[in-house]
Amino acid sequence: MDGHGLAGGADPDLGLSDGSGLRQRAPHGAHPARGPAGPVAPIRRSDDEYYLTYKSKGLMVREEYNLPLTKESYLHLREKADGVLISKTRYLLPLTGTDLTIELDVFDAPYEGLYLAEVEFPDEASANAFVPPVWFGKDVTYSSDYHNSTLSKGKKL
Repeated sequence: MDGHGLAGGADPDLGLSDGSGLRQRAPHGAHPARGPAGPVAPIRRSDDEYYLTYKSKGLMVREEYNLPLTKESYLHLREKADGVLISKTRYLLPLTGTDLTIELDVFDAPYEGLYLAEVEFPDEASANAFVPPVWFGKDVTYSSDYHNSTLSKGKKL
């Protein structure tokens, strides 16, 4: 279960320039078999680890499987990716007083200035009961406009 918010209700730096939060560089490339809130199979790089991720159809509730790739396989598939290669830095921020982690994505060009916060929940009831921090801003959980598969089409927000 995922919940998403546009981070914008506070200083967008959120104090991360001091090195707090685990940081990962995370380029994404979209591959065929994708549609608005439909199944997708993006490739991802997180530091020196490479994945092909299968995400089932859905918005908040989706199955997700990460399949490891070699660097060579990743580079080969990246050449075949559709649209814009999404590049962002992901910060992993523990949510105080819970076992939850906020994944804060800070996008590079062409989406520079976009901050997207995501929280993974153990079940739908937890997701529905979640009260996000004020800086989450607008809830975009049920909007496919902010999915990487949509952004890779070059859509302007």
